[in-house]
Amino acid sequence: MSRLLHLGIAGAGPAGAVLARELADAGHRVSLFEERSHVAGNCHTERDAHTGVLVHVYGPHIFHTPHERVWRYVTRFARFRPYEHRVKAIARDRVYVLPVNLHTINQFFGTTHSPAQARAFVAARVRRGDRPPATFEEQALAFVGPELYAAFFEGYTRKQWGVDPGELPASILKRLPLRFNYDDRYFSHPFQGIPEEGYTALVERILDHPNIEVRLGTKVTPEGLDAFDHAFWTGPIDACFDHRLGRLPYRTLDFETEVHGGDFQGCAVMNYCDAEVPFTRISEHKHFAPWEAHEETLVYREFSRDCGAGDIPYYPLRLAREKALLARYVALAGERKGISFLGRLGTYRYLDMDATILESLEAAGRCLESWPRGESIPVFFRSPLD
Repeated sequence: MSRLLHLGIAGAGPAGAVLARELADAGHRVSLFEERSHVAGNCHTERDAHTGVLVHVYGPHIFHTPHERVWRYVTRFARFRPYEHRVKAIARDRVYVLPVNLHTINQFFGTTHSPAQARAFVAARVRRGDRPPATFEEQALAFVGPELYAAFFEGYTRKQWGVDPGELPASILKRLPLRFNYDDRYFSHPFQGIPEEGYTALVERILDHPNIEVRLGTKVTPEGLDAFDHAFWTGPIDACFDHRLGRLPYRTLDFETEVHGGDFQGCAVMNYCDAEVPFTRISEHKHFAPWEAHEETLVYREFSRDCGAGDIPYYPLRLAREKALLARYVALAGERKGISFLGRLGTYRYLDMDATILESLEAAGRCLESWPRGESIPVFFRSPLD
């Protein structure tokens, strides 16, 4: 199959945008549909009209990756300014550094441990069972022990996910490091930064191609995508089937915004770990662009709750019951011809931006290799059930 194709993509977030650009660069025509009035999905950024601060409208997004290929790709389309994310946390009326590092340990326990002493100190407190940890709680107790778990993880996790930590998979906590030095960076990847003009400008440049037609404010149905030679769905997988088997649950976020003079909290993100505090964190958006100067500051107070039918999905709740429902949707998707699923929503996985971009690059490469050979395109490039 050497002819040029007309391809349809649902969703103009990073997954759909990168895929569209790669296919367009290869000569194919792409029609991209986006329900919202802007591209970039939940990475969307815009200037606040009052303060002039560049706002991460749907919450903070920090670009970090170990993949040089991904870094080279995004820096083709935007200038990235150096930014290393640092997070503070309030627990029991004191301010600490997160992720847990040597400073956190010494401050919390009132010690002056060296790295080796701290490692032994924590090892004496952890609780390990006879099998690998299966839940978030088991992982935390085997990771940092009961005191640090109770102070920094238990209450925050209950607020963030709305369930007991004993019901969550251990994989959620495995994303966070435990450091026995004074490195206070939230991420240790070699490539880190934030696009100077924001993520929306980045995605707009990715989509700036004569072979790409972007239709904002347009909801497309799976049936509407049947007219294309092949289609890609980056929205919620259950929405592709009108939720006929039930809704896959997500957590969504609400934000309370405030404008203050000067500097509100002195850092970009302050976590609130105590369960009795109703919000999870406060983000002060001007600190995400330290190269800019603003007389006033804009803060977002963030609340997490279950996602309703009209809400924006953020985090997939991948518990045993939810994965069973997901498996039924995966089977349903396998029966449908001419459409592939990718991205965080399309595969119901928690994916960082760089992983999303890498998977879209790989998916595009698979398509461009397969079409000339007349080979079929997989329904899923990565299994949602892994």
